[in-house]
Amino acid sequence: MRRFAWQDQTDEQDTGIDVTPMLDVVFILLIFFIVTASFVKETGVEVTRPTADTGTSREGANIVVAIDNQNRVWIDQRQVGPHAVEAHVARLHARNPQGSVVIQADAASNTETLVTVMDGARAAGVPDIAIATRSGR
Repeated sequence: MRRFAWQDQTDEQDTGIDVTPMLDVVFILLIFFIVTASFVKETGVEVTRPTADTGTSREGANIVVAIDNQNRVWIDQRQVGPHAVEAHVARLHARNPQGSVVIQADAASNTETLVTVMDGARAAGVPDIAIATRSGR
């Protein structure tokens, strides 16, 4: 039996699946989820919050300011002076203008320090300020 030239070619062509486009899509999805994820903000200091029976839950706070029992102010795990709160909050608020400020004041902290921090946050242009409490119920 005579074979033609085109019959000599094997039918065993590359039958594997090209996964390069799939890897590109997975990589793009990974970047998308990393960029859009909201991370839990931690203050870096242990605070004993006061109890409140009328407290409500709040979502979406992106700036957390802590005041410890020695009246030291903490933002982004760094200690700052009470009068420097305005500059730090303004910088963080510029990143997310829709965010709010939550102040975690220790039960043993001064009211004066709390008011100074609240004034600094309002002076930075943040209208939505809350004080974190524990549920009293």
